[in-house]
Amino acid sequence: MSNVFYRSRKPYPVAVRAEGVYLWDDAGRRYLDGSSGALVANIGHGRAEVAEAVAAQARKLPFVHGSQFSSDVLESYAARLVKFLNLPGSRLWAVSGGSEANESAIKLARQYHVERGDTGRFKVITRVPSYHGASLGALAASGMGARRELYTPLIQENAWPKMPRPDPALSGPDDAERLRAVLEAAGPETVAAFMCEPVVGASDAALAPNPGYHARIAEICREYGVLFIADEVMAGMGRCGSPLAVRLQDDVKPDLVVLGKGLAAGYAPLAGVMASGTVYDTVMNGSGAFKHGFTYAGHPVSAAAGLSVLDVVEREGLVAAAQERGAQLLAGLQNLKQKHPQVLEARGHGLLLGVVLGDPATGQSYESPGVAERVAERARALGLLTYPGSGALDGTRGDHLLLGPPLSITAGEVEELLALLDGALAGG
Repeated sequence: MSNVFYRSRKPYPVAVRAEGVYLWDDAGRRYLDGSSGALVANIGHGRAEVAEAVAAQARKLPFVHGSQFSSDVLESYAARLVKFLNLPGSRLWAVSGGSEANESAIKLARQYHVERGDTGRFKVITRVPSYHGASLGALAASGMGARRELYTPLIQENAWPKMPRPDPALSGPDDAERLRAVLEAAGPETVAAFMCEPVVGASDAALAPNPGYHARIAEICREYGVLFIADEVMAGMGRCGSPLAVRLQDDVKPDLVVLGKGLAAGYAPLAGVMASGTVYDTVMNGSGAFKHGFTYAGHPVSAAAGLSVLDVVEREGLVAAAQERGAQLLAGLQNLKQKHPQVLEARGHGLLLGVVLGDPATGQSYESPGVAERVAERARALGLLTYPGSGALDGTRGDHLLLGPPLSITAGEVEELLALLDGALAGG
């Protein structure tokens, strides 16, 4: 009997090694990691130089508490990250995972307004659907019914107004204007921030608004004195073909940018918030401290992993590679759409791509979820790992597969991924 508390009752093979875009289990089966786990393994598996950087830091300085020390490696990493993301004047609040990072952004937005004397601002507007994390605050901010429903008695619902999902039929600016109505209904004097995923991840596979959306969002937020939080935990760090997905189509600088997953690419737990100089100065010139913290925030070993991963991303041009290989993969998915009528849509940016599944007779989603899980299970049996989901339309309807292989994937490996997915879709 295992002593592990598994995530579900399904059987779990034991992974024993990984290299590049592949993983192997203890039975010797090989899997093409078409989703980078949960879109984490951005530089691929088995990078010896990252492992060596982690080991060297662990030998030198494994841990300090953020209330007592900084570290050379954290200072170096923050400076490199600001440059890579082109966010001059920003400050990195480093934590262990995306949920912690979004929790931090939410609290930071609240404290920012309190320090300004605007103590009535506490609400955070997010979208339906959306997913910002599993911890209670991040989950409360999320608009993903299946993951949220069990815990709704613990949530103060009026603190989390919801805006509709991006509408591909609207121009970006017109789509963004819908935020104004939500602000007015919530009482703009009570709203601290608006938070969104520039390219949606797990809740609505790779859905993105039209150009001009984020620029208008930023304008509306400034008009109402609301902070703009870009949740780039999944979409950031080059995955969408740009260091920041929020800048794919618009030249904007959010007040807070939340990062995770690809920061350390699975080699260590690492996430963070990039806070604008204005937000940082307001907090530090007020009470003098961010009233929040985690034990492992700014962990030196994780920062060393992040620094080494960033070396790989820049040296190998993986942001540009995400554009090129993403275009190849999206074109292949469009071809599969023509071949398999249950594929209603293929979409996304860079190597964050989504396949929307539904009823070919109606061109709409199935009334009951399950098709995405079945396709994902057939893909797994063939040796391809994907990231299935459902509920994008109303919490129940709307099946999709999220695809996001490592940014280091080769052209030949993209074709292998497409062939395996073709076989999984052919199963029904």
